[in-house]
Amino acid sequence: MQIRPSTVLPAHRTPITLHTADGLRLVGELAMPQEQEPVATLVCLHPLPTHGGMMDSHVLRKAAARLPAMASLAMLRFNTRGTSSEQGSSEGEFAGGEGERYDVAAALEYADFEELPRPWLLGWSFGTELALRWGCDPVVEGAVLLSPPLRRATEADMDVWAKSGVPVVALVPELDDYLRPDEARARFSRIPQAEVIGVEGARHLWVGEPYVRIVLNEIVKRVAPQAYPLPEGWP
Repeated sequence: MQIRPSTVLPAHRTPITLHTADGLRLVGELAMPQEQEPVATLVCLHPLPTHGGMMDSHVLRKAAARLPAMASLAMLRFNTRGTSSEQGSSEGEFAGGEGERYDVAAALEYADFEELPRPWLLGWSFGTELALRWGCDPVVEGAVLLSPPLRRATEADMDVWAKSGVPVVALVPELDDYLRPDEARARFSRIPQAEVIGVEGARHLWVGEPYVRIVLNEIVKRVAPQAYPLPEGWP
């Protein structure tokens, strides 16, 4: 079977509720491998909800549909405060990236409490800002950043990651609307261990199955290298 944009591979998928320190309930889903224990966990932080971003934004949805089976990864997705998707609506209102610090903390606390192995952050666009600002936690093993705009994250935020020594991988589209590879390399130079990968022909939203495959392969190469490269078909 050829892997297509709509392909959903076998996994244990469970609706979850995250509870924030400021009293909100956030809707989410945990997708786990069906046949074995997960080798690592991706905690997904979605694009800007005021521009349609949500836990079901296509790259995150496709990652959750494929990677539990193909790479033995646990996938934790959730809607940040005030965000709705087919999975449901999270309580609260969009807070411009400030109040969302509690949402990130709630997701990491859930991963820690459930003893999900080796959590990595997977942020996309606005989600990269949340990762850089609020995600450098002792339980986090690394961060993969898709289309980072670097509009909200400050140099001080980046210095925290630099001091941590934790791996940071930024996938930057060649034709991004906000930050392109050369500027990204200059800005991420504050984090000595950061790796910036320019993706030829890609745009901010990673539209097109070839670009989704590149993203998923680059994630797996770092987080679950035993599964790299991902197959293009499934029995």
